[in-house]
Amino acid sequence: MIVLAFRDVEIALGGRTVLEGVNLAIGQGEFIGLLGGNGAGKTTLLRAALGLIPPRRGAIEVLGKAASRGNPAIGYMPQSRAVPANLRLSGHDFVAGVVDGARWGLPLLGSEGRREVDRVLELVAASALAHRPLAELSGGERQRLLLAQVLVGSPKLLLLDEPLMSLDPSHQAGVVELVASLQRSLGLTVLFSAHELNPLLGVMNRVLFVGNRQAALGTVDEVITEPVLSRLYGTRIEVVRLGGRIFVMAGAQDMARDTHGCGDHGHAHGQEHSHEHSHGDHAADA
Repeated sequence: MIVLAFRDVEIALGGRTVLEGVNLAIGQGEFIGLLGGNGAGKTTLLRAALGLIPPRRGAIEVLGKAASRGNPAIGYMPQSRAVPANLRLSGHDFVAGVVDGARWGLPLLGSEGRREVDRVLELVAASALAHRPLAELSGGERQRLLLAQVLVGSPKLLLLDEPLMSLDPSHQAGVVELVASLQRSLGLTVLFSAHELNPLLGVMNRVLFVGNRQAALGTVDEVITEPVLSRLYGTRIEVVRLGGRIFVMAGAQDMARDTHGCGDHGHAHGQEHSHEHSHGDHAADA
């Protein structure tokens, strides 16, 4: 079954073409690593799949239907996920807040809603965090709660935008392992955006690389090559494989080490941003 398909898709933001001629099909149960240079269009691609950015040309389908806002089959984790330090929400309340997105203030759930929160906390091994304040949690612990939010409602497709950002290598490995375990055990399809390829090498089925308004989907050996990446970066790229790791180089510069900037709406070296946590019906424009 094809879970996500782009058919000759062109997407523009503010009159600037971000992606064009994109054709891809992602099947049920696949773990796809979404890679690309800063400002290449990774976040734009995810938001188009959410139905938040309509294509200027072509068609986007989720589970055989046109992409549309508020699709409960999609669980979405945006890139910007800061929690105010003075917000004294517990882990349980934080997750419960997405069960009924139409309600303002602290969630008041019935028994069914509380069971759903308990279910997703258990899925991500975060039941022990339920009664702890968010301000006291580590970055890795917060990521578990964010993943629990994404799983509310049993979505079929997870769109995760840079979930490894600001985590140290050990916590990055823990998040990747957790997402891969959920993907396998629940039969989920995962599109996992990342700034660097190497943390995903052991778990992803294929890689989707975007750049120069284009996209290439295939195995690592098919996509992470000098001809393909040179086309997508628009400059000569060297791919170095060393000690089980892959380095993408332009001259002496490791392209995965670029600093973060301002996003899809900015210049070519800006880092993409999305500003709200969303799930299904609660997805919002940025």
